[in-house]
Amino acid sequence: MERHNLYLFVKRLSDIVLSSLGLVLLSPVFLLVSLLIKLDDPKGKVIFSQTRVGENGKEFVMFKFRSMVPDAEHLLEKLLDRNDTDGLMFKIREDPRITRIGRFIRKTSVDELPQLFNVLKGDMSLVGPRPPIPREVSAYSAYEWQRLLVRPGCTGPWQVGGRSSLGFDQMVELDLYYIHHRNFSTDMKLIAKTIFLLFGSKNAY
Repeated sequence: MERHNLYLFVKRLSDIVLSSLGLVLLSPVFLLVSLLIKLDDPKGKVIFSQTRVGENGKEFVMFKFRSMVPDAEHLLEKLLDRNDTDGLMFKIREDPRITRIGRFIRKTSVDELPQLFNVLKGDMSLVGPRPPIPREVSAYSAYEWQRLLVRPGCTGPWQVGGRSSLGFDQMVELDLYYIHHRNFSTDMKLIAKTIFLLFGSKNAY
């Protein structure tokens, strides 16, 4: 227990230090992406916020750069039958809701960078399971709900292990394995893999 508590302390300290450093170093990227989104759609918002489910089922607001048209959430119902993955997630390769700049920032995962603010706030960690939306969680089994036993992350085993090419059941298995075996070394390895995959993942859409 003492060793686990030490790990959690170091993990949170690392989250604060690295997310703060990331926000400072990547500020030019934030500015550039914000400008491109505004140029592409002057009336739309730069930041997209969405309710997600975090540790122990607690809901929070997650931030991303907006990569879709403003009314994307309302158009979702018309696209559910085109889902390209299985289980409770929704992903389609040629999503008509994605904007021109949105395709680029999603392909490079730059749209995820505002989640560094969520890490700094403590809603998320740099490494952990992908935070689901309430609609997905409402259909979780007791086994799948175990994904919510820890703080969700910006990256994790699903993101570096195949991302959108993996189905929901595979994601759950990867997440639960991580939860039961996580340590500081594993977290650093996942962060390093994420940096290498950041520009050019073929499985992000």
